[in-house]
Amino acid sequence: MIGVVATLYVQPDKSAEFEKVFLDLAAKVKANESGCLMYQLTKSKTEAGVYKVLELYASADALKHHGGTDYFKAAGAAMGPTMAAAPNIEYLDAVE
Repeated sequence: MIGVVATLYVQPDKSAEFEKVFLDLAAKVKANESGCLMYQLTKSKTEAGVYKVLELYASADALKHHGGTDYFKAAGAAMGPTMAAAPNIEYLDAVE
C-alpha cells in the first residue's frame, strides 16, 4: 500500500469554494476507484486555510490511475484559483 498526505494551502476567503470542488472530487474518487482505500479531506484546527488530504492506495498502479483521471485533472484546474501556495505532497510506504 501507498499512503499520501497532501497539504493544501487555500486562501481563507475561498475555503467554501475549495471545499465544494474537493467534496465533488472525493465523491467521484470513492465511486470510481476501487484501488483508493481512503480519500479524506481534513482541515487544520489551528491554521486558517490549511487542509490535509489523507490518501491510501492499494498499489502504485492505483495511485497512477487516480492522478490520470479526467475528474482529478478537472478538479485541479477548478481548485487552482482558490490556492494560496503550492501544495506539499508526501508519499509514504505502508508498514505491514
